[in-house]
Amino acid sequence: MPKNDGPGKRRGPRPEVEPEREPALREVLRVPEGERVDLTAYDPSAVPAGPTDKAAGLAATAALAPRLADLQERLYASSTAGDRRRVLLVLQGMDTSGKGGTVKHVIGLFNPSGCRIHAFKAPTQEERNHPFLWRIMKALPAPGEIGIFDRSHYEDVLIARVRELVPRAQLGRRYEQINRFERSLAEDGVTVVKVFLHLSYEEQRGRLLERLDNPEKHWKFNPGDIEERALWPAYREAYEIALERCSTDEAPWYVVPADRKWYRNWAISRLLLEHLEALDPRYPPGNYDVDEYRRRLLAT
Repeated sequence: MPKNDGPGKRRGPRPEVEPEREPALREVLRVPEGERVDLTAYDPSAVPAGPTDKAAGLAATAALAPRLADLQERLYASSTAGDRRRVLLVLQGMDTSGKGGTVKHVIGLFNPSGCRIHAFKAPTQEERNHPFLWRIMKALPAPGEIGIFDRSHYEDVLIARVRELVPRAQLGRRYEQINRFERSLAEDGVTVVKVFLHLSYEEQRGRLLERLDNPEKHWKFNPGDIEERALWPAYREAYEIALERCSTDEAPWYVVPADRKWYRNWAISRLLLEHLEALDPRYPPGNYDVDEYRRRLLAT
């Protein structure tokens, strides 16, 4: 039986308790597969994880840049040895939610030569003559690249639904077509990061007013934005359906609060970092005798 040390006697050191691991941001923001989505339950101005104020958010985003650049270079380098992996960031959201701002502030952390950015506008006549995924496939990133879609194939179940551009039965089939398409991308080495920039109705009004009140931003204002704003409830419902039906293990959706621009930028940067770290790309070894070529170089 062990002796009782008695009061005042020194005991051995207590075992250290490991701090509880903070959940990855992609766990916090992910839309669970198969669950009903009600966007009114998500706070567009929330700070669900990470920095809690603007100064800390800006500093945290800047601090991610070296690691993001390193992983991007590794991803590109690995593609030179036949690695087909690449990343595709899909940005969707209401007008003024910050798709363009994300491209400017987040993708600016990467080497632009390794990024492929595509902003999808209304389809051209040629694009209308093809299945709706045809123009998407043409814009996919090559192995080793980071692709960014400012709007995407989801426009064909969002505006197409709100504006009734296609029969409802055809629209219903598109969700499964999208799921099959994204599954095929994952099988081909594409990591799809789908982000819904969740903006509030009130914040959109403020951002549109900024464009009207500043002559230098008049070019960014589209009179049609007012008409689209009147359809806010219909667009919210269309997004809820798309998030419900197309958040899968292969290509989940993430809801990023977008009222705070600094938080939006940090969150998307962090999501990209987590996905790139999961890929863990490595520099490929040289397929030549390094010592021999070093000797020859020193002899010149």
